[in-house]
Amino acid sequence: MVDSYDYLLKFLIIGDASTGKTCILRRFIEDTFKEDMLHTIGVEFGTKVIQIGGESLKLQIWDTAGQERFQCVTRSYYRGAAGALVVYDISCRESFNRVADWVSSVRELSKPDLAIILVGNKSDLAAEHREVNEEEARQFAKDNGVHDFIETSAKLGENIQEAFYAAARTALERAKATQSTDAFLPASGSGGSYLHRAPPNHNRISCSSC
Repeated sequence: MVDSYDYLLKFLIIGDASTGKTCILRRFIEDTFKEDMLHTIGVEFGTKVIQIGGESLKLQIWDTAGQERFQCVTRSYYRGAAGALVVYDISCRESFNRVADWVSSVRELSKPDLAIILVGNKSDLAAEHREVNEEEARQFAKDNGVHDFIETSAKLGENIQEAFYAAARTALERAKATQSTDAFLPASGSGGSYLHRAPPNHNRISCSSC
């Protein structure tokens, strides 16, 4: 049976390489985790239909490569996004230091009022390897107009659903308020969850604590 949906929302997952963006996408779409992941080349995307407030939302989620050499390609996908998860690794200070650049670029290339959720991934490493304090990240979100902050562990599956649902709620509210064409009511749509693989020309990296 084909399920219908009320709104289609385009989402981005952006941030430095090796912060666990693809692990987050895989956990949300398939509820799986792999120890060895492949470095994303360009973009991958997945789709999932969720329910919020009695309405069906189809999320089209674009997972972008974090390496600088791919940014001229990946930033072309920013246009029309209703929301973005900006991801850093709580055990890597450098990835957090670059968050401001990611927030600035997505606002510039998409739209200033898109829903942004700051995501500190790899919370399973907090006890021994934390380099970014939770309160510091929360204050950054507050000072920079980021709509919410949450720490996640794609490895353990912690707060992954919560991050996407927080982004979807905010994006839907904004789309309704502005009658944005980025969230539209289709005549019919197919439900379910799908993860679309990128081509196999990837570099293998360790993702044991994504």
